[in-house]
Amino acid sequence: MSLWFSHPLFIPSLLVGITILLWATSLLPEFITALLFFTVAMVAKIAPPDVIFGGFASSAFWLVFSGFVLGIAIRKTGLADRAARALSARLTDSWPLMVASVVLLSYALAFVMPSNMGRIALLMPIVAAMAKRAGIAENSRAWFGLALAVGFGTFQLSATILPANVPNLVMSGATEGSYGIHLNYLPYLLLHTPVLGWLKGAALVLLICWLFPGKPHAPTDTSSPAPMSRDEKRLSWMLAVVLVMWVSETWHGIGPAWTGLAAAVITLLPRVGFINGEEFSSGVNIRTCIYVAGILGLAITVTHTGIGSAVGEALLQIMPLNAENPFTNFVTLTGITTVLNFIMTANGVPALYTTLAESFSDATGFPLLSVIMIQVLGYSTPLLPYQASPIVVAMALGKVPARAGMLLCLALALVTWLVLLPLDYLWFSVLGKL
Repeated sequence: MSLWFSHPLFIPSLLVGITILLWATSLLPEFITALLFFTVAMVAKIAPPDVIFGGFASSAFWLVFSGFVLGIAIRKTGLADRAARALSARLTDSWPLMVASVVLLSYALAFVMPSNMGRIALLMPIVAAMAKRAGIAENSRAWFGLALAVGFGTFQLSATILPANVPNLVMSGATEGSYGIHLNYLPYLLLHTPVLGWLKGAALVLLICWLFPGKPHAPTDTSSPAPMSRDEKRLSWMLAVVLVMWVSETWHGIGPAWTGLAAAVITLLPRVGFINGEEFSSGVNIRTCIYVAGILGLAITVTHTGIGSAVGEALLQIMPLNAENPFTNFVTLTGITTVLNFIMTANGVPALYTTLAESFSDATGFPLLSVIMIQVLGYSTPLLPYQASPIVVAMALGKVPARAGMLLCLALALVTWLVLLPLDYLWFSVLGKL
């Protein structure tokens, strides 16, 4: 026992475990848990400051920040209402149609925008305005359903599009760096879209309609919208430039976070921008920014301290991997990814799992690339909201309580494991990947 307490990973593992437990149970507000993690980690010196506070240097953090700023401007200028007016005229005839439209819009936007956070920042104020026009009250269960449709549709479904979210990019980089394998866009899309895109999207719509029922009505205001104001036109042009920069990132090399941050700074400039200091202080949710920095810092710390590698190696020893049981192997590898998701969150899982993939391939007899691809189902299906920062951000923007997000996470994960996982295994087999 004394050897266990003296192990160099004991204190870091204890801190990570308590932090995860507090986030999972919501015993404390999420941002306070993040601040406690920062404090204890620094006092205990479990990692250098640049590791513990690495979340604040992450592009995801600054996308969250800029998303809040741009969202305020989109609402203030009336651009959100204008876009919502165009959408609500056709998409609010029924609750299933409205939910399906939001999910589809979240998914479709992933084909042209590489950033989960950027998509959420653009969509949330528009969906909020559309909900208001359709009679969906703020803080109602129906509104929670729409906000979660944006978060889940943006994060979970975009996992089927190679450049559309951070975990995919981490996996792609780790695969190329570790094995010299370059992942291609179309084969990746074909492998994952039918089950994890189309079928999972349908399951998401059905679950939201069931768990968060709503009764939208056609907008009563059918008058023609007023001409666009000068600020609406200016903001539209700026957002168009931002969108072009995001889509063309591979050409110019400027990350979506820094494009978004530049747009946020312009939005805040006196006389040039669109919002003042008071609107900034009341509209930017610093609590959520700290929470996101905490999640990202935790993942970086887990990797730096070696906790993730230790857990991965331990799982490799105890998991039932056998070349004679391919379906069991498929389930087990997905389960390993799910376990790692608790510790490292979705952004950190591919970095560790991919480095272990060759060992998994030897133990299962699966091709190396197939072993790498199996993890997508696991990291794109969080059991708790904190495991996927885009879902956390959507919940914060929509003021969705943690209980509602956890309910949908668990329900969709259950459907995924019981229904979609066997179908995904069959699809891998049909394509000759196993």
